[in-house]
Formats: sequence, C-alpha cells, structure tokens
Amino acid sequence: MNLQLELEQRRQVLIVRLRGELDHHTAETVRTRMDEAIQRGRVEHLVLSLEELTFMDSSGLGVILGRYKVIKNLGGKMVVCHVNPSVHRLFELSGLFKILAIYENERSALTELEVVS
Repeated sequence: MNLQLELEQRRQVLIVRLRGELDHHTAETVRTRMDEAIQRGRVEHLVLSLEELTFMDSSGLGVILGRYKVIKNLGGKMVVCHVNPSVHRLFELSGLFKILAIYENERSALTELEVVS
C-alpha cells in the first residue's frame, strides 16, 4: 500500500495527516515534504495525525524523531493524535511517548497548542 501525506498549516502549526504505510519505501518522501513545509511556512508547532496510518517501521520512527528534533530546535512542540492501537504499541515500545504528548483528536491537540479559532 502507498502512503498519502496531507499537509495543512493553521497559524504557526503544521498538521500532518498520514494514511497508509510509513516504512523504508516512503520515509524519505515524508521527511522531505515535512522539512520543506516547515522551512516554507512560519511553523512553530507540529501535529502528527495518524488515524489512517496502518503500518510503521523503524524508518517511520526515525522520521518522527527527526522532525521532533527540528521542531524542538525551533522552540516549538510536536504532538501526535488519532494513534491507532498497532502504531500506539510501537510508540510505547520505542519510548516516543516519553517525549511526545498524545491526544485523542486534532481539535484537542490544537487546543493544547492554543491555536483553535
């Protein structure tokens, strides 16, 4: 299965919605598109919405951790939402939840980042 990537910017927040499989075949494209969007916009925070992400491997974890570092270096926050059970388990095993906050949905994530209009 392919990966679909949707990028939306609301104020200083980049919302990234992933659908499909984030693996070694798709990781570089995701990394590049996210980095371009962060550099192009005035992005301070990042919301990663994973409701329709069906699979992720260590390459995907690397992409997420790398973008976390980029956003942190900009002085912002990165959060995740809509995490399905299989991806949630991978986050737990990798320890990503120790550095990333998880929210039930995009609205709650945006509320936390104080950008809901």
